[in-house]
Amino acid sequence: MPTWRKKVLVFRDLPPDQLARIAELHDVTVANPRLSPQRAAFDSALPSAHGLIGASFPISADLLARAPQLEVISSISVGVDNYDVDALKRRGILLCHTPGVLTETTADTIFALVIASSRRLVELANLVREGRWTKSIGDDLFGWDVYGKTMGILGFGRIGQAVARRAALGFGMPVLYHARQPVDVPMLTGKALHVPLDQLLAQADIVVVTLPLNDLTRGMLGKREFALMKPGAIFVNGARGAIVQEEALLAALNRGTLRAAGLDVFSTEPLPMDSPLRTHPRVTPLPHVGSATYETRQAMAELATTNLLQALAGQPPAAVYGN
Repeated sequence: MPTWRKKVLVFRDLPPDQLARIAELHDVTVANPRLSPQRAAFDSALPSAHGLIGASFPISADLLARAPQLEVISSISVGVDNYDVDALKRRGILLCHTPGVLTETTADTIFALVIASSRRLVELANLVREGRWTKSIGDDLFGWDVYGKTMGILGFGRIGQAVARRAALGFGMPVLYHARQPVDVPMLTGKALHVPLDQLLAQADIVVVTLPLNDLTRGMLGKREFALMKPGAIFVNGARGAIVQEEALLAALNRGTLRAAGLDVFSTEPLPMDSPLRTHPRVTPLPHVGSATYETRQAMAELATTNLLQALAGQPPAAVYGN
Protein backbone atom coordinates (compact mmCIF):
# COMPACT_ATOMS: atom_id res chain seq x y z
CA MET A 1 0.00 0.00 0.00
CA PRO A 2 1.21 3.62 -0.47
CA THR A 3 3.51 5.15 2.11
CA TRP A 4 1.95 8.60 1.66
CA ARG A 5 -1.59 9.83 1.42
CA LYS A 6 -2.97 10.89 -1.93
CA LYS A 7 -6.00 12.97 -2.74
CA VAL A 8 -9.21 11.29 -3.86
CA LEU A 9 -12.27 13.05 -5.22
CA VAL A 10 -15.50 11.08 -4.78
CA PHE A 11 -18.02 12.41 -7.28
CA ARG A 12 -20.94 10.14 -6.43
CA ASP A 13 -22.07 8.90 -3.03
CA LEU A 14 -20.34 5.73 -1.83
CA PRO A 15 -21.57 3.36 0.89
CA PRO A 16 -20.04 4.41 4.23
CA ASP A 17 -17.92 1.27 4.54
CA GLN A 18 -16.30 1.87 1.13
CA LEU A 19 -15.75 5.55 1.83
CA ALA A 20 -14.05 4.54 5.08
CA ARG A 21 -11.70 2.19 3.18
CA ILE A 22 -10.50 5.11 1.08
CA ALA A 23 -10.34 7.62 3.94
CA GLU A 24 -8.14 5.26 5.98
CA LEU A 25 -5.40 5.61 3.37
CA HIS A 26 -6.03 8.86 1.52
CA ASP A 27 -7.42 12.37 1.86
CA VAL A 28 -10.99 12.38 0.58
CA THR A 29 -13.25 15.07 -0.82
CA VAL A 30 -16.86 14.10 -1.51
CA ALA A 31 -18.51 16.41 -4.03
CA ASN A 32 -21.21 15.50 -6.53
CA PRO A 33 -20.87 17.93 -9.46
CA ARG A 34 -24.45 17.26 -10.60
CA LEU A 35 -25.68 19.01 -7.45
CA SER A 36 -25.29 22.78 -7.68
CA PRO A 37 -24.23 23.30 -4.03
CA GLN A 38 -21.40 20.78 -4.45
CA ARG A 39 -20.10 21.83 -7.87
CA ALA A 40 -17.73 24.46 -6.45
CA ALA A 41 -16.16 21.90 -4.10
CA PHE A 42 -15.71 19.49 -7.02
CA ASP A 43 -14.04 22.16 -9.15
CA SER A 44 -11.80 23.18 -6.25
CA ALA A 45 -10.65 19.62 -5.51
CA LEU A 46 -10.06 18.61 -9.13
CA PRO A 47 -6.59 20.18 -9.68
CA SER A 48 -4.98 18.26 -6.80
CA ALA A 49 -6.85 14.96 -7.21
CA HIS A 50 -4.80 11.81 -7.83
CA GLY A 51 -7.90 9.60 -8.08
CA LEU A 52 -11.56 10.01 -9.00
CA ILE A 53 -14.31 7.57 -8.12
CA GLY A 54 -17.97 7.87 -9.11
CA ALA A 55 -20.40 7.51 -12.00
CA SER A 56 -22.99 9.19 -14.21
CA PHE A 57 -21.08 12.40 -14.85
CA PRO A 58 -19.27 13.26 -18.12
CA ILE A 59 -15.49 13.41 -17.75
CA SER A 60 -14.37 15.31 -20.85
CA ALA A 61 -10.94 16.22 -22.19
CA ASP A 62 -11.49 19.79 -20.98
CA LEU A 63 -12.26 18.56 -17.48
CA LEU A 64 -9.21 16.28 -17.51
CA ALA A 65 -7.03 19.26 -18.44
CA ARG A 66 -7.96 20.74 -15.07
CA ALA A 67 -6.69 17.62 -13.25
CA PRO A 68 -2.92 17.55 -13.86
CA GLN A 69 -2.21 15.14 -10.96
CA LEU A 70 -4.77 12.55 -11.96
CA GLU A 71 -3.63 8.91 -12.05
CA VAL A 72 -6.84 6.88 -12.08
CA ILE A 73 -10.59 7.13 -12.55
CA SER A 74 -12.60 4.33 -10.99
CA SER A 75 -16.09 4.25 -12.47
CA ILE A 76 -18.91 2.58 -10.55
CA SER A 77 -20.30 1.21 -13.80
CA VAL A 78 -19.63 -1.22 -16.62
CA GLY A 79 -20.23 1.30 -19.41
CA VAL A 80 -17.61 4.00 -19.93
CA ASP A 81 -19.44 6.27 -22.37
CA ASN A 82 -19.20 9.16 -19.87
CA TYR A 83 -15.41 9.22 -20.21
CA ASP A 84 -13.16 10.55 -22.95
CA VAL A 85 -11.24 7.31 -23.35
CA ASP A 86 -8.83 8.72 -25.95
CA ALA A 87 -7.90 11.65 -23.71
CA LEU A 88 -7.31 9.29 -20.80
CA LYS A 89 -5.04 7.11 -22.93
CA ARG A 90 -3.03 10.14 -24.06
CA ARG A 91 -2.52 11.15 -20.46
CA GLY A 92 -1.74 7.62 -19.28
CA ILE A 93 -4.61 7.75 -16.78
CA LEU A 94 -6.08 4.39 -15.82
CA LEU A 95 -9.82 3.91 -16.33
CA CYS A 96 -11.33 1.19 -14.17
CA HIS A 97 -14.89 -0.12 -14.20
CA THR A 98 -17.05 -2.84 -12.64
CA PRO A 99 -17.82 -5.66 -15.10
CA GLY A 100 -19.17 -8.98 -13.94
CA VAL A 101 -20.75 -8.00 -10.64
CA LEU A 102 -23.91 -6.59 -12.23
CA THR A 103 -24.38 -9.12 -15.05
CA GLU A 104 -27.09 -11.27 -13.52
CA THR A 105 -28.98 -8.38 -11.94
CA THR A 106 -29.10 -6.45 -15.21
CA ALA A 107 -30.19 -9.56 -17.09
CA ASP A 108 -32.99 -10.00 -14.55
CA THR A 109 -34.17 -6.44 -15.20
CA ILE A 110 -34.07 -6.91 -18.97
CA PHE A 111 -36.04 -10.13 -18.78
CA ALA A 112 -38.52 -8.49 -16.42
CA LEU A 113 -39.08 -5.86 -19.12
CA VAL A 114 -39.58 -8.62 -21.69
CA ILE A 115 -42.31 -10.21 -19.58
CA ALA A 116 -43.87 -6.93 -18.45
CA SER A 117 -44.08 -5.61 -22.01
CA SER A 118 -45.47 -8.81 -23.46
CA ARG A 119 -48.01 -9.48 -20.70
CA ARG A 120 -48.88 -5.76 -20.26
CA LEU A 121 -48.23 -6.03 -16.54
CA VAL A 122 -47.87 -2.33 -15.73
CA GLU A 123 -50.95 -1.44 -17.74
CA LEU A 124 -53.00 -4.12 -15.98
CA ALA A 125 -51.63 -3.25 -12.54
CA ASN A 126 -52.74 0.34 -13.11
CA LEU A 127 -56.17 -0.92 -14.08
CA VAL A 128 -56.48 -2.39 -10.60
CA ARG A 129 -54.84 0.54 -8.77
CA GLU A 130 -57.09 3.08 -10.45
CA GLY A 131 -60.31 1.18 -9.67
CA ARG A 132 -61.05 0.39 -13.32
CA TRP A 133 -61.11 -3.40 -12.79
CA THR A 134 -64.86 -3.89 -12.52
CA LYS A 135 -65.28 -7.10 -14.52
CA SER A 136 -63.25 -9.88 -16.12
CA ILE A 137 -60.96 -8.41 -18.74
CA GLY A 138 -61.71 -8.93 -22.40
CA ASP A 139 -59.38 -9.73 -25.26
CA ASP A 140 -58.63 -6.01 -25.69
CA LEU A 141 -56.44 -6.34 -22.58
CA PHE A 142 -54.93 -9.76 -23.24
CA GLY A 143 -51.16 -10.02 -23.36
CA TRP A 144 -48.95 -12.30 -25.43
CA ASP A 145 -46.96 -15.38 -24.47
CA VAL A 146 -43.23 -15.16 -23.92
CA TYR A 147 -42.52 -18.88 -23.67
CA GLY A 148 -41.35 -20.34 -26.98
CA LYS A 149 -41.06 -17.04 -28.83
CA THR A 150 -37.87 -16.21 -30.76
CA MET A 151 -35.59 -13.76 -28.99
CA GLY A 152 -33.05 -11.66 -30.88
CA ILE A 153 -30.19 -10.19 -28.83
CA LEU A 154 -28.01 -7.35 -30.12
CA GLY A 155 -24.67 -7.72 -28.42
CA PHE A 156 -23.49 -10.96 -26.85
CA GLY A 157 -21.19 -10.03 -24.00
CA ARG A 158 -21.74 -11.03 -20.38
CA ILE A 159 -25.21 -9.48 -20.12
CA GLY A 160 -26.38 -10.66 -23.55
CA GLN A 161 -25.33 -14.21 -22.71
CA ALA A 162 -27.09 -14.03 -19.33
CA VAL A 163 -30.30 -12.92 -21.05
CA ALA A 164 -29.89 -15.74 -23.57
CA ARG A 165 -29.57 -18.31 -20.78
CA ARG A 166 -32.83 -17.12 -19.24
CA ALA A 167 -34.57 -17.19 -22.61
CA ALA A 168 -33.28 -20.49 -23.98
CA LEU A 169 -33.00 -22.55 -20.82
CA GLY A 170 -35.83 -21.09 -18.79
CA PHE A 171 -38.44 -20.15 -21.38
CA GLY A 172 -37.75 -22.52 -24.26
CA MET A 173 -37.00 -19.61 -26.60
CA PRO A 174 -34.91 -19.98 -29.76
CA VAL A 175 -32.22 -17.29 -29.53
CA LEU A 176 -30.67 -15.34 -32.38
CA TYR A 177 -27.83 -12.97 -31.61
CA HIS A 178 -25.81 -10.42 -33.52
CA ALA A 179 -22.24 -9.67 -32.51
CA ARG A 180 -18.95 -8.94 -34.25
CA GLN A 181 -18.16 -12.64 -34.20
CA PRO A 182 -19.70 -15.90 -32.93
CA VAL A 183 -19.28 -16.59 -29.21
CA ASP A 184 -18.78 -20.09 -27.82
CA VAL A 185 -21.07 -20.58 -24.82
CA PRO A 186 -21.20 -24.35 -24.16
CA MET A 187 -24.56 -24.37 -22.35
CA LEU A 188 -26.11 -22.49 -25.28
CA THR A 189 -24.72 -24.74 -28.01
CA GLY A 190 -27.53 -25.42 -30.48
CA LYS A 191 -29.77 -22.94 -28.66
CA ALA A 192 -28.27 -19.57 -29.67
CA LEU A 193 -27.44 -18.81 -33.30
CA HIS A 194 -25.13 -16.03 -34.55
CA VAL A 195 -26.84 -14.24 -37.45
CA PRO A 196 -26.56 -11.00 -39.46
CA LEU A 197 -28.40 -7.98 -38.07
CA ASP A 198 -31.07 -7.85 -40.77
CA GLN A 199 -31.94 -11.52 -40.31
CA LEU A 200 -32.28 -11.08 -36.58
CA LEU A 201 -34.57 -8.07 -36.95
CA ALA A 202 -36.77 -9.88 -39.47
CA GLN A 203 -37.16 -13.11 -37.50
CA ALA A 204 -37.19 -12.19 -33.80
CA ASP A 205 -40.46 -11.83 -31.91
CA ILE A 206 -38.62 -9.95 -29.17
CA VAL A 207 -35.55 -7.79 -29.88
CA VAL A 208 -33.29 -7.02 -26.91
CA VAL A 209 -30.41 -4.53 -26.91
CA THR A 210 -27.38 -5.24 -24.67
CA LEU A 211 -24.74 -3.40 -26.73
CA PRO A 212 -22.19 -0.93 -25.35
CA LEU A 213 -22.48 2.67 -26.53
CA ASN A 214 -19.63 3.69 -28.83
CA ASP A 215 -19.06 5.35 -32.20
CA LEU A 216 -20.28 2.23 -34.02
CA THR A 217 -23.48 1.74 -32.03
CA ARG A 218 -24.61 5.35 -31.46
CA GLY A 219 -27.88 5.80 -33.36
CA MET A 220 -27.56 2.26 -34.73
CA LEU A 221 -31.29 1.53 -34.58
CA GLY A 222 -33.26 3.93 -36.74
CA LYS A 223 -36.08 4.04 -39.27
CA ARG A 224 -34.58 1.33 -41.49
CA GLU A 225 -33.98 -1.10 -38.63
CA PHE A 226 -37.42 -0.70 -37.06
CA ALA A 227 -39.01 -1.18 -40.49
CA LEU A 228 -37.18 -4.49 -40.81
CA MET A 229 -38.58 -5.85 -37.55
CA LYS A 230 -41.23 -8.51 -37.61
CA PRO A 231 -44.74 -7.03 -37.44
CA GLY A 232 -45.91 -7.22 -33.84
CA ALA A 233 -42.41 -7.52 -32.40
CA ILE A 234 -41.53 -6.30 -28.92
CA PHE A 235 -38.45 -4.12 -28.41
CA VAL A 236 -36.47 -3.97 -25.16
CA ASN A 237 -33.48 -1.72 -24.48
CA GLY A 238 -31.42 -2.38 -21.36
CA ALA A 239 -28.16 -0.93 -22.71
CA ARG A 240 -27.89 2.79 -23.54
CA GLY A 241 -30.57 5.12 -24.85
CA ALA A 242 -28.40 6.76 -27.49
CA ILE A 243 -28.12 3.48 -29.40
CA VAL A 244 -31.73 4.09 -30.48
CA GLN A 245 -33.09 6.92 -32.61
CA GLU A 246 -36.06 7.61 -30.41
CA GLU A 247 -38.13 9.35 -33.10
CA ALA A 248 -37.89 6.21 -35.22
CA LEU A 249 -38.89 4.07 -32.26
CA LEU A 250 -41.90 6.28 -31.58
CA ALA A 251 -42.94 6.14 -35.23
CA ALA A 252 -42.80 2.32 -35.20
CA LEU A 253 -44.89 2.22 -32.02
CA ASN A 254 -47.44 4.67 -33.40
CA ARG A 255 -47.76 2.72 -36.66
CA GLY A 256 -48.28 -0.47 -34.71
CA THR A 257 -45.27 -2.10 -36.36
CA LEU A 258 -43.97 -2.64 -32.85
CA ARG A 259 -46.40 -4.18 -30.40
CA ALA A 260 -44.66 -2.72 -27.37
CA ALA A 261 -41.34 -1.47 -25.97
CA GLY A 262 -39.68 -1.96 -22.60
CA LEU A 263 -37.11 0.76 -21.94
CA ASP A 264 -34.73 1.12 -19.00
CA VAL A 265 -32.60 3.73 -20.77
CA PHE A 266 -33.20 6.90 -22.78
CA SER A 267 -31.22 9.40 -24.84
CA THR A 268 -31.78 12.03 -22.15
CA GLU A 269 -31.94 10.97 -18.51
CA PRO A 270 -33.93 11.59 -16.41
CA LEU A 271 -36.59 11.35 -19.09
CA PRO A 272 -37.98 14.84 -19.81
CA MET A 273 -41.56 15.46 -18.75
CA ASP A 274 -42.54 16.29 -22.33
CA SER A 275 -41.11 13.08 -23.82
CA PRO A 276 -43.83 11.04 -25.58
CA LEU A 277 -42.09 7.89 -24.30
CA ARG A 278 -43.04 8.76 -20.72
CA THR A 279 -46.78 8.19 -21.20
CA HIS A 280 -46.96 6.19 -24.43
CA PRO A 281 -49.51 3.38 -23.95
CA ARG A 282 -47.23 0.84 -25.64
CA VAL A 283 -44.13 1.68 -23.57
CA THR A 284 -43.06 0.23 -20.22
CA PRO A 285 -40.49 2.77 -18.97
CA LEU A 286 -38.07 2.30 -16.07
CA PRO A 287 -35.70 4.91 -14.54
CA HIS A 288 -32.40 3.22 -15.54
CA VAL A 289 -32.49 0.61 -12.78
CA GLY A 290 -30.75 -2.31 -14.50
CA SER A 291 -28.31 -2.87 -11.65
CA ALA A 292 -30.31 -1.17 -8.89
CA THR A 293 -30.45 -3.78 -6.15
CA TYR A 294 -28.88 -3.42 -2.72
CA GLU A 295 -26.60 -6.38 -3.27
CA THR A 296 -25.37 -5.38 -6.71
CA ARG A 297 -24.80 -1.70 -5.99
CA GLN A 298 -22.79 -2.69 -2.91
CA ALA A 299 -20.72 -5.13 -4.98
CA MET A 300 -20.12 -2.45 -7.62
CA ALA A 301 -18.97 0.05 -4.99
CA GLU A 302 -16.65 -2.54 -3.42
CA LEU A 303 -15.04 -3.40 -6.75
CA ALA A 304 -14.70 0.28 -7.73
CA THR A 305 -13.07 1.06 -4.38
CA THR A 306 -10.69 -1.88 -4.72
CA ASN A 307 -9.77 -0.76 -8.24
CA LEU A 308 -9.02 2.76 -6.99
CA LEU A 309 -6.91 1.66 -4.01
CA GLN A 310 -4.93 -0.82 -6.08
CA ALA A 311 -4.17 1.78 -8.75
CA LEU A 312 -3.09 4.40 -6.22
CA ALA A 313 -0.83 1.79 -4.60
CA GLY A 314 0.87 1.10 -7.93
CA GLN A 315 -0.72 -2.33 -8.20
CA PRO A 316 -2.65 -3.71 -11.21
CA PRO A 317 -6.34 -2.99 -10.57
CA ALA A 318 -8.82 -5.86 -10.65
CA ALA A 319 -10.80 -4.41 -13.58
CA VAL A 320 -9.17 -1.96 -15.99
CA TYR A 321 -11.28 -0.95 -18.97
CA GLY A 322 -9.96 -2.45 -22.19
CA ASN A 323 -8.15 -5.34 -20.50
